[in-house]
Amino acid sequence: MSEAFLVVAFLIGYLLGSIPFGLVLTKLGGTQDLRSIGSGNIGATNVLRTGRKGLAAATLIGDMLKGTFAVIIAGYFGGANAAMLAALGAFLGHLFPVWLKFQGGKGVATYIGVLIGLFWPAALMFCLIWLATAFTTRYSSLSALVAAFVTPLFLWWFGHPALASLFVVLTLLLFYKHTENIKRLQAGTEGRIGAR
Repeated sequence: MSEAFLVVAFLIGYLLGSIPFGLVLTKLGGTQDLRSIGSGNIGATNVLRTGRKGLAAATLIGDMLKGTFAVIIAGYFGGANAAMLAALGAFLGHLFPVWLKFQGGKGVATYIGVLIGLFWPAALMFCLIWLATAFTTRYSSLSALVAAFVTPLFLWWFGHPALASLFVVLTLLLFYKHTENIKRLQAGTEGRIGAR
């Protein structure tokens, strides 16, 4: 495995991760520019604010699968290290896409997507914790933060220290992108799921 391919794996991940499905699908669907709606974010949660549930679901799936495909493609040609670098690239590509002046999404769907590709039981755990937290608190952002916090611990517990280290980095980036949500949670002003 040449070190040159590790760079290629990262770039494959970044380019796939930087595809702004939310922006592309809403534009094709004839809605106004997604960045002028709600939070201005390009992810599925903001697409849902357009009232187009189908587009929101398609965005969620697209943002997940771009991470999964990046990991699978790089892993097939370059092994485990290439897969992890592709995962990092895909996540960074979603958060900081070059096409959108590095103003991307918050990364939750892509986080799940790379987990599916690297160790699917952790992705299942993430979703179960998200659902349990969302059901009890009705905060989407808090659910993602709690699930992401647990993910590296889960990976370490199940004997994947390298993946755990990678997801410490991804979790810190996810928390960074949720800075405003965290401030609103602390102030009690964060919107709840289903609230008008």
